[in-house]
Amino acid sequence: MRLLPNHLDSGRQRQLMAELRRILDRAPLYSPAMPRSGNLLSVRMSNCGPLGWLSERSGYRYSPTHPVTGEPWPAIPDIVLDLWHAATGVAYLPQACLINYYAPAAKLGLHRDQDEDAPGAPILSISLGDTALFRLGGPERESPTRPVRLSSGDLVVLEGPSRHWYHGVDRILPGTSQLLPEGGRFNLTLRRVTEP
Repeated sequence: MRLLPNHLDSGRQRQLMAELRRILDRAPLYSPAMPRSGNLLSVRMSNCGPLGWLSERSGYRYSPTHPVTGEPWPAIPDIVLDLWHAATGVAYLPQACLINYYAPAAKLGLHRDQDEDAPGAPILSISLGDTALFRLGGPERESPTRPVRLSSGDLVVLEGPSRHWYHGVDRILPGTSQLLPEGGRFNLTLRRVTEP
């Protein structure tokens, strides 16, 4: 795992949030369901790019269309693609950009990103808004974990072995950023779905 703290200054954070608001006007946030139980996640989601990651009662999958509107996902903005290339160092494009919105009480349990057919491709995470207490584990669910504070403008790259490590979000620290008038945190997660 590589943490790139304060990678985005306040001006670029505001620019990225403006792009994100335009995307969410076309592909609104929705409440996904957990596989099997159908319980709703506390995190609300959307996507941009050719494919979007979905969590549904029937399982996890990638889809070219929004599950509520049925419309194709908006394109990934150039500013996000530039961050992908600069942070990961790869020439190929990501195919999915998952947009998670964490309200002040939202969290996300330990999980691994394992639904892609490109297991060697890196994952890029972009934090905007309130600080998150991120938890990084290891290759097994029982592996020791450590907390990492992710602030607005921070980037995380999961590559190599860490690409398959368990991770999650314990909680959000309200009031730690003024970027979002509504409070909370946006996280963008960029992934390659098929082999480049």
